[in-house]
Amino acid sequence: MTVHFPFQNTYSALPANFFARVAPTPVAAPRLIKLNRPLAVQLGLDPDLLSTPEGAEILAGKRVPDGADPIAMAYAGHQFGHFVPQLGDGRAILLGEVIDKDGVRRDIQLKGSGPTPFSRRGDGRAALGPVLREYIVSEAMFAMGIPTTRSLAAVVTGEPVMRETALPGAVLTRIASSHIRVGTFQFFAARGDTDGIRALADHVIARHYPHVKDAEQPYHALLAGVVAQQAELVARWLHAGFIHGVMNTDNSSISGETIDYGPCAFLDAYNPAQVFSSIDEMGRYAYANQPRIALWNLTRLAECLLPLFTDDKDKAIEQAQAILGEFPEKFTAAYQAGLRKKVGLFTARDGDEALIQDLLDTMAKNEADFTLTFRQLGHAAGDEAGIADVRAQFTDPAAFDEWASRWRERTALEPQTSAERKAAMHAVNPAFIPRNHRVEAVIQAAVTNDDYAPFEELLTVLAKPFDDQPQYAAYAETPLPEQRVTQTFCGT
Repeated sequence: MTVHFPFQNTYSALPANFFARVAPTPVAAPRLIKLNRPLAVQLGLDPDLLSTPEGAEILAGKRVPDGADPIAMAYAGHQFGHFVPQLGDGRAILLGEVIDKDGVRRDIQLKGSGPTPFSRRGDGRAALGPVLREYIVSEAMFAMGIPTTRSLAAVVTGEPVMRETALPGAVLTRIASSHIRVGTFQFFAARGDTDGIRALADHVIARHYPHVKDAEQPYHALLAGVVAQQAELVARWLHAGFIHGVMNTDNSSISGETIDYGPCAFLDAYNPAQVFSSIDEMGRYAYANQPRIALWNLTRLAECLLPLFTDDKDKAIEQAQAILGEFPEKFTAAYQAGLRKKVGLFTARDGDEALIQDLLDTMAKNEADFTLTFRQLGHAAGDEAGIADVRAQFTDPAAFDEWASRWRERTALEPQTSAERKAAMHAVNPAFIPRNHRVEAVIQAAVTNDDYAPFEELLTVLAKPFDDQPQYAAYAETPLPEQRVTQTFCGT
């Protein structure tokens, strides 16, 4: 049997200036190193057929499946605040769209599948390391309940790619509810193409925000919808200690999914100013800056939509500012609600925000591990003896003791049992995250030794982030000083 993809291709039915039609570049010797079988089933695909040599050829771009309409999408973007009027998919090709088992339309895209008209002198290829990083982190984010693109497969191509040195080439099959970005709107706005903006907005409404189609002002409602999704998304990033690392407008998804895992990383010791990305020299995308940058990106989207609001530019700006003005409140509400859950509070009371902020400030001063502090606080909620493990995270345990006494007083005001509180906290505070040193070790084993056993084991652990998994307890540990990763790289 041949591999069948039930493609529907609505994006490639849009006007020709939305994309370039281009086929993937065949590779020498594709070899499947990982297939996400549950995701394949969710997409209505046969994982057994995808695991065949023919499946590997499709997932590597060597063979184009029936029904595909391969395109590279056009978009622009602000990169570290500087506007580039044409970026586009320089190493990614959208094969098409399928409707999954839940009735949701999903893009199937190959990353690292060869040059496109948007490659800007790049080779259009991907090295194995960034492919494994995106596979690991995107699937970990999914397991933690954070909206994200997914990884269907990773394939090595049998060909080297040249970066600072020769590295194994690879292709990632990425799944997204769409690949439409703030930068997609900017592409048309930069050209004064109001018809293009309107066609794109109508497509986005139909695909992602159908409930606003019949609104009195659908384009205003579209902006409000994206604002709400981004506010919720960035709050969830902060709850998990996640740093995107490159929040350019071309990496800001209209659907509200996390997209483009380049130099991303997770906090070890809590530090609001933490930056890992080697290219973020000014700290623009530091951990605590992410809400502000999300609003900045949304403001660029609003600028693109102004011509659809009203012919009166001043009035359009006023309307957009009112919608953007909802972001701080929506973000703060989502962020504080999540933080209350992380410290085991079931209700909101005056003083809660200050109490939680005091914990964060104490964690920062004492270099406490972000993930372990909250996870072990859950143990302490269930058993007073567990408090010792939390204290061990702090260079000055007495500073934590002072906070903990106030926390005990606050939790005593609620009727839940200690067991109920522990269970609720463990349901939102992961024991296991893709710690940077673990991800780097996995990449090193694969790139240097063609050894994927560490990759498989890490994926196994991260698939159940909220379970204790005592057999994998070492994966929860903070890195030793010599294991710390201080910089992450884009890898493009």
